[in-house]
Amino acid sequence: MILTFQLVFLTCIWITLTPDVFAASEIKKSYQHCSTSMKRAGKHETRMRKNDSTKAWLLKYEQLLHIQDHDFAMRPGFGGSPVPVGIDVQIESIDSISEVNMDFTMTFYLRHYWKDERLSFPSTTNKSMTFDHKLIKKIWVPDIFFVHSKRSFIHDTTVENIMLRVDPDGNVLFSLRITVSAMCFMDFSRFPLDTQNCSLELESYAYTEEDLMLYWKHGNKSLNTDEHITLSQFFVEEFSASSGFAFYSSTGWYNRLFINFVLRRHIFFFMLQTYFPAMLMVMLSWGSFWIDRRAVPARVSLGITTVLTMSTIISGMSASMPQVSYIKAVDVYLWVSSLFVFLSVIEYAAVNYLTTVEEQRQFKTGKLSGMYNIDTVQAMAFDGCYRDSKTEMDPTSFFLPLEEDSMRGRSTGSRSTDSSQIKRRQSSGGHVGRIILENNHVIDTYSRILFPIVYIIFNLFYWGVYV
Repeated sequence: MILTFQLVFLTCIWITLTPDVFAASEIKKSYQHCSTSMKRAGKHETRMRKNDSTKAWLLKYEQLLHIQDHDFAMRPGFGGSPVPVGIDVQIESIDSISEVNMDFTMTFYLRHYWKDERLSFPSTTNKSMTFDHKLIKKIWVPDIFFVHSKRSFIHDTTVENIMLRVDPDGNVLFSLRITVSAMCFMDFSRFPLDTQNCSLELESYAYTEEDLMLYWKHGNKSLNTDEHITLSQFFVEEFSASSGFAFYSSTGWYNRLFINFVLRRHIFFFMLQTYFPAMLMVMLSWGSFWIDRRAVPARVSLGITTVLTMSTIISGMSASMPQVSYIKAVDVYLWVSSLFVFLSVIEYAAVNYLTTVEEQRQFKTGKLSGMYNIDTVQAMAFDGCYRDSKTEMDPTSFFLPLEEDSMRGRSTGSRSTDSSQIKRRQSSGGHVGRIILENNHVIDTYSRILFPIVYIIFNLFYWGVYV
């Protein structure tokens, strides 16, 4: 609009200064036309300014708030009583909890309330004015920071999430949306049956209690949470707000606000991933007590498998936990379970040694032949299967005579032979079972009872203490 006005003005001057080109009457008419156009342009610009109140307001807000008339590098009421700054928080989400890093990440709305009479302005409607982040750099705002924070940022999608609202009497509301990652000093002595107490601490960085007084705006109701806050491994049991003081030897006392929350861990995940597999490995190791003591490969392979599986479970649990210097509850359970598995292997080593000593003594005295022959003992030591030479079936019994006469002649004899073989096979099964049961070592017999009883007592004591 201003450019148009200048073009019309220059055209009028050019026409006026050009001699002998136009007649005087034409020059007069042109001059009158230019004057009329300039007046119309001026009226149109004035009308546009009146209609576009936004542009006019942007030019006036600094004058209305007297920003140029005051030094906003100083706090309100400098030299007098401390400026009270109220705080309230709306927690949007708890994004993550990290046991390895011992920290948590939280997103929330942080609102500050204070009064700065330098920002008061006259208003007939008594309505407040709302501004964006551009005005923040021109006025005084509280310098709140988060104690023990590792990372923090103000959200800037689609613009910076900052709001400033000023009332006519100078009351100010400063709100922002922020995400903070802060330390949480966790105690894992009862992990994974633990409950963690974490807190986010707010404090003024530069102003001591003599200059700035932080307080919760609405007491315990100043801390609001979303009803749908959920975590994968924790129950959020409680949110609470508290306040206190912090002392620094070089600067003095500061007001400090606390956002406290209690987290109780879900146990079902660890039951499926850690406790149940450990229980199964311990019970599986007990199966070696029921295997014949001369079945060396079967019992040794079972013991080694359970030991290696327990080592894998312990390693997987340790990889997802911080390297703390004290014993955790899950360590107690896993190492005791590993001890039971290890003792089952040691138990068979003792049984095998004592069995070897006993057989050598019986072999020297000639008593071994009544129980087993040498071939049977060697076969059982090799593959764990009892073989009785008397019960081996004659392979020739599977071939039928080719001539019918021979079958007829031997029909009576074959019936008696078949019946004797069936009776022998039936008696051999019971004979083998009786031999195995009668020749179990006394250590195996007691281990079948003692190991389960002691492990059950341990479980009752463990869950009674930690739960």
